[in-house]
Amino acid sequence: MPKYIVLEKAVGETPLSCAEKWRMEHPAYAGAPLAYAGRLDPMASGKLLVLIGEECKKQTEYHGLDKEYEFSVLFGIASDTHDVLGRLNTTSTVPEITEDTLQEIVDSLIGEISFPYPHFSAKTVQGKPLHMWTLEGRLDEIEIPTRTSTIYELELTKVETKPRQEVAAAALQKINTIPEVTDPRKALGNDFRREDVRGDWQDLATNFALPSEYTITHFRCVASSGAYMRTLATIIAEKLDTNGLAYHIHRTKIGHYSLENKSWDFEY
Repeated sequence: MPKYIVLEKAVGETPLSCAEKWRMEHPAYAGAPLAYAGRLDPMASGKLLVLIGEECKKQTEYHGLDKEYEFSVLFGIASDTHDVLGRLNTTSTVPEITEDTLQEIVDSLIGEISFPYPHFSAKTVQGKPLHMWTLEGRLDEIEIPTRTSTIYELELTKVETKPRQEVAAAALQKINTIPEVTDPRKALGNDFRREDVRGDWQDLATNFALPSEYTITHFRCVASSGAYMRTLATIIAEKLDTNGLAYHIHRTKIGHYSLENKSWDFEY
């Protein structure tokens, strides 16, 4: 039995559903314990490291792995989840975004950085996941924890504009990839609040008071453990004096990155 496998999680899957899907396709592992090392949000895709059998007991040993992502930032629209699966906050104007300005921001972000955990995340605070504090409307009772990580590489790869209707349609398509959540234990989450979230994107598509086009910038990032691309997207937008969200997140590598050699010493 192998110690681990690396799966390609699709948009709309949870890490658990991705691992269980693999188990169903491999009956020989029907009774084997599985544990993933490093979460991926439902709206993110890419490499998911899944431990098998006795290796699950060593899960904490895998928590410090470096990762590489391709991610995109949509400017002019924010959400309370920092990605497309949240309640939206729009602005009627978006500042001019140039590649020179973006490059300055990229250069300023390389190195050690403190990330506040997203309000909708699994980070535990006083024995309860942060997203539960958020859904209960009790964030004012706690201090939002932070995590210091290191951005080893951050590269601007593309800048493009897309029509408002196309932006909304693509977001809705991603949101609809998640199977309906009917588990009564997750009733507070109300199926990721998708009825309201869909309504926000549908309203955006037909709101002619908003910009007819939106800028989307694409990046490649290599970072240490704990670097949330959702949070990084909002930080980049804030540095442009606007709002923004992570429109696309794809994890491409997991392993040990050598800052000295600017290469991967080991990759899963």
